[in-house]
Parts: sequence; structure tokens; C-alpha cells
Amino acid sequence: MQLQIIAFISASLFLLLTLLPAIAPDLSADRAALLSIRSSVGGRSLLWPVAANTTPCSWTGVQCGSGRVTVIRLPGASLSGQLPLSAFLNLTHLRTLSLRLNSLTGPLPNLSACSNLRNLYLQGNAFNGKLPESLFNIHGLVRLNLASNNLTGPVSDSLNGLSRLRTLFMENNRLSGPIPAALKLPKLEQLNISYNLLTGSVPESLQSFTRASFSGNSLCGKPLESCAAEDIVVPSEGANKDSDKNNQKKKLSGSAVAGIAIGCVVAFLIIVIVSICLCRKRGNKRTRSLDISTLNKQQEMGLNTAESKELENPENGGGFSSNSFTAEGPSKTLANGGPLPAKKLIFFGNAPRVFDLEDLLRASAEVLGKGTFGTTYKAVMEVGMAVAVKRVKDVIVSAKEFRERIEEVGAMSHENLVPLIAYYYSNDEKLLVYDFMSMGSLSALLHGNKGAGRTPLSWEIRSSIALGAARGIEHLHSRGPAVSHGNIKSSNILLTRTYEARISDFGLAHLVGPSSTPTRVVGYRAPEVTDPWRVTQKADVYSFGVLLLELLTGKAPAHSVLNEEGVDLPRWVQSVVRDEWTSEVFDLELLRYQSVEEEMVQLLQLAIDCAAQYPDGRPSMAEVRRRIEELCHLSSRDHGVSHLHQGINHDGASSE
Repeated sequence: MQLQIIAFISASLFLLLTLLPAIAPDLSADRAALLSIRSSVGGRSLLWPVAANTTPCSWTGVQCGSGRVTVIRLPGASLSGQLPLSAFLNLTHLRTLSLRLNSLTGPLPNLSACSNLRNLYLQGNAFNGKLPESLFNIHGLVRLNLASNNLTGPVSDSLNGLSRLRTLFMENNRLSGPIPAALKLPKLEQLNISYNLLTGSVPESLQSFTRASFSGNSLCGKPLESCAAEDIVVPSEGANKDSDKNNQKKKLSGSAVAGIAIGCVVAFLIIVIVSICLCRKRGNKRTRSLDISTLNKQQEMGLNTAESKELENPENGGGFSSNSFTAEGPSKTLANGGPLPAKKLIFFGNAPRVFDLEDLLRASAEVLGKGTFGTTYKAVMEVGMAVAVKRVKDVIVSAKEFRERIEEVGAMSHENLVPLIAYYYSNDEKLLVYDFMSMGSLSALLHGNKGAGRTPLSWEIRSSIALGAARGIEHLHSRGPAVSHGNIKSSNILLTRTYEARISDFGLAHLVGPSSTPTRVVGYRAPEVTDPWRVTQKADVYSFGVLLLELLTGKAPAHSVLNEEGVDLPRWVQSVVRDEWTSEVFDLELLRYQSVEEEMVQLLQLAIDCAAQYPDGRPSMAEVRRRIEELCHLSSRDHGVSHLHQGINHDGASSE
């Protein structure tokens, strides 16, 4: 028995001594592969030590797992030169490779040995040549981004080997030829092959994607324009003879040509006339006077002023302590029987009264937007002063309660709240007058102009907006545990000329009837909110978390007015983080700010915390404000080295 025990122990020791040397060469091979990359390309992040006693697991942009290199992330590291074709053959445990936004050239490296690779991000370089066959042998690949390179050649049906692929981005290359009809990627969720040299028809398996996925090519078929019959007919013998016959059939008589010409002229004239009418109609809608006589007549008849159809971009907010200014005019009666002069504006604060109600209603008015609580106009007085006027709809409270609640709003004075200047109340008109915010809303700034003239929103601007909004909401919450905003969304974050955030649309939630509430914060609403009249402070925190995700991703939440489809931002971001490709959630405009990637990830983590499923898991707005202040302070320093590889904590998931 003792001999058997001794034999067993001896065998175990032999196996252990045999395996131990095998571990070191594996990591040594990984280290040698990384050093070969370092010697071939240059860049500010490749200051890896060459001393034999250093482990690659501690190098910038490198992560290890189970004693092997599993992640290489060097985005925007100013890498230049050509990667050795065999550089990655020893990195057999690699799961994520991100070399995006560099200046790497030459053909794509051979990655056939990287059987564990799941995420490959090589976009924004200058790789050239055809797609290597070795790429199609990485059967576990989930994310593949080769966009914005100089890749050429056809799109091979060998892509079918990537059966687990969910994301395929190859836009802005020089790929040519048809897309194989046999191409089938059953798990593909995101596709972009726009702006290449592709021809022919879109395969049936890809026709569920949007037009933007295929634009900038010579492609046809759903979702693009239908393919013309002559484009898909294959010539056969006697084609010339058939062509002559067809040409004869296609020849038009002179009278037919004349008829077509006359029809075109008539159609052109009709289009011109309709365009003129539409322009006049638009001008009448967008710039007009709110005449005092019209308002008085509406009051006497008990009618509401008609509202135009507008985009969502409300201008509203809160302000100062009240005083009153009275204009001359006949008296009217409030809904509860109390007297209130018809031409009376109730002002807040001690600012000079440079206009009265008559000046306001005769001002040139331009529609700004239609929000949850009413339509908002920009009114420019003859003296040149511009204000925002909200015409509140569906008011259900008495005149006394309306006045009390509005005066509470006027008492809220904070630098991150839109100041309320004055208000007006009658049976048929309820007007709120605010400071005019010249830069409009955050929603319009993020999603309004996607063209060439768009001014990118820098990290400094976005983080400053986040901090200002957090301070404004924290101030509201500080007025009592029962005080909440209840309607936090990007269209209610207004901006000054210096991009300072101002919270609007607060204090109005209990003034309006239920007809207004279904449209409120659909994409921002916390899961526990079933009654829009009862929104807690923790529900505000959830909405603010969605707002932060909108700032970071540049995506509109689901069912927002500017994007009817949108995305479920919290769920989408969490799925991305679980798949270990965190950096892909960020708006492309933010990817250039490599020195603050750590702060970007921290803000993303905060947004995820705010949008937690259950209220008890969310921080308070005071805690949110404090954390944003800390990361804004950090981002003001000169970091130099990217820290995105440190990842974020979400149920064990990490970065990229």
C-alpha cells in the first residue's frame, strides 16, 4: 500500500514538473510576439520594456487571463508601419484585438491561429490588399470592424465560415464585385458595407438591413431601388438581333415625344406653384405676431389659440421671487371667480420691466417646439429683447393652485435652471415667459444636424453639460424628498452660448391633465414608473442615467420624437459591455479624445449605475454630481497614456 502511495506521489510530481515549464514558454511566446510587433511598428503606446524579467501582462494595452495574453487594445496610439504577417500566430489565446484609428499599412496579418478571437477592431487604418482566407477560419468571431481602410477585392462567400458573427463593418474601402448570393450570416445584427465599389443585387439574406448599410455602391434590390430588367438579363446567341428588334420597339413617334415634353413643362409649373404656396404657408407659421386683439377675442369667445405642428424642442424653466407688473386694460375673471386683469403679466425677480403683455403678444413669434406641456415660441420684442414663451395646454388646476405652483417654480433660483421671467393667466390662455436659450436643446445638438457642417461635441462640452444638468437636478431634489422633476430628457436640457446646461420643464407636471402624460419620457422612464404623476427622485436618477448614455453614445433613446425607433439604451449598453467591446458604445466624435478614455469609461459606469433596474441600486443625485465633478477634475489633467483597458465593472464584464 505504501509503495502504491509513493508511486502515485511520484507520478504526480513528474506531471507537475512536466507542465510547469510548458506554462512559461507559452507566455514567453506571447511576449516574443508582442516584441516583434513593437520592433515593426512605431507609436507612443509601444514603450514596452525589453527586459527579460518583465511580464507582458503589465504592459500598456495588454491584458492576460490564465497566464496568457487575451486582450490587446491600442486604439488611437499613433501606430504606423506594417505588421508582420506572422506576428499573431503565437497569440493563440487572444480574444480581443483593437488597433483601430492608427496608421498601419500593408496587408492584414495572419490570424488563423487565434481560434479564441471574438472581437477584431482594425478600422481607421490604411490596410490594403484582399481579405485573407485565414480571416474566415476564425469561426468564433463575433465583432469584425475593418471600416475605413484601403481593402480591395471581392466580398467572399467564405464569410459564411464566421457563423457567430453579429457585427460586420467594412464601409469606406475599395471592395469590388457582387455580394455573393450564397452569403448567409444567421446571427448578423449590424452590417455596413457602404461606400465601396460593389455591384449587382443585394442578396436576399441581407435585405432586412437598412439602405444606409449599402449606400455609396452600385447595388440594387431591396432595400435599395429595384434592379432594372436589362441589368440582370444575360445575353445569349442572337442577342444583337433581339436588341435591334427591341430598339425598334422602343423608338417613339414625334407626337409622343412632344406630348412628353409638354407634360414635363406642365409638371414643372405645378411644382413651382406648389413650392411657392408651401413657402408662404411656412412663413406664416414660423413668423407671425401674437396680436393682443386676437387673444382678447379668443378669451371672450372661450376659445383656445390654435397650435401649429412643431418639432420637439421646448424652451422652459424656473427663476426668482415674485413681483407684479400691471398693464392697462379691462379686467377678466379667473376660473375660480377671482379677478385678474386681462393685460397683466406677473413678473419674477427685480429685473427691469422692459415690456408688457401687449408688447409680448405683438412681438414677432417663431415656433420653437411642441413639448409635453405645450407649445413654445421665440418672441422678439421691438426693443430687440428675445424671450421664450410657453403656451401651456390642458391645465386642470384652479387659478389659485396654478398661481401657487408657478410662484413655487419662480422661487427656484439656480444657475443650472432656466429662469422664469413672468407668467400670464386667463380662462383660455396660460403663458409662461422664460429666458431665451440661444443654443437650443441638447437633443437638437446631438441629433439635429448630422451633415458636413456639424460641429462635433467635444468631451469637455459633454462632460460639462452632464455636470451642469446634475447640479440642476440635485438642486430640485434638495427642496424636499417629495420633489422630483419627472420629465428628464435631452430636449429639456437647454444650453447657453457657452454650452452651459439649464434644466427646463420642471414644476409643471401637476398642472396638466392626463392627456399630456402618455408622451412623457417614454425612452427615459424608469421601469417602476406606472403613473407619470408619481415620479420619485430615484426615477429621476434613472432618467438622468439614460441621458448620460445618450451623451456618450450619441444615440437617441427608444421612441423619442427625433428617432421613433431608437434603441433601448440601458439594455443595449449592457449587452455591449457583456460582450467585452465597451469602447464601441462611444459616439465616434468622442473616439479622438484618447487622453480622457478613463474618464469616459467612468462616466459610462456611472450611467449604468443610474439606470439600474431597481431604485435601491441607484445613487442619489448628490452622489451622481460628486462623481461627475471628480472625473471632470481628472480630465482637466494631462494623462498622455490611454487607460481604456482598465475596463468597467458590470457584472464581471470588462472593456472594449
